[in-house]
Amino acid sequence: MEFIIRELMLNDSDGIYRLNTDEMGYEFSLDETKEKLLKLINSDSDKIFVAVIGDEVIGYVHANDYDLIYAPHMKNIMGIAVAEKYKRNGVGKALLSEVEMWAKETNAKGIRLVSGATRTGAHKFYHNCGYDGDKAQINMSKMF
Repeated sequence: MEFIIRELMLNDSDGIYRLNTDEMGYEFSLDETKEKLLKLINSDSDKIFVAVIGDEVIGYVHANDYDLIYAPHMKNIMGIAVAEKYKRNGVGKALLSEVEMWAKETNAKGIRLVSGATRTGAHKFYHNCGYDGDKAQINMSKMF
């Protein structure tokens, strides 16, 4: 299977929306997705890479700068998704590799990510790609 990895273009919005809905289970409208992508595509601190076959977006990864006052500069993976029928074909690994190249180009010292406790298949994938960690966290939010 041949695919390419490239930076997001705004006409990839439908594919991103589909992956977020079908693979990630997020309910965020297509219009909201387009609006959010328009902001992110122009951000210097965010990158979104897509895996495509022809015009079909089969996967994506969104990463951004991660800076704390007690740690070196890193990149943070905000989301990664691959269409089910393309999993286990190197797509996810290629997407992570693209973020890793961006991190090295910008002198980041590493990459972090947070993965939901129930996503055990994803945890195995990340471990196989060289990511480690066993820090348990509780993520909280307050919506307005």
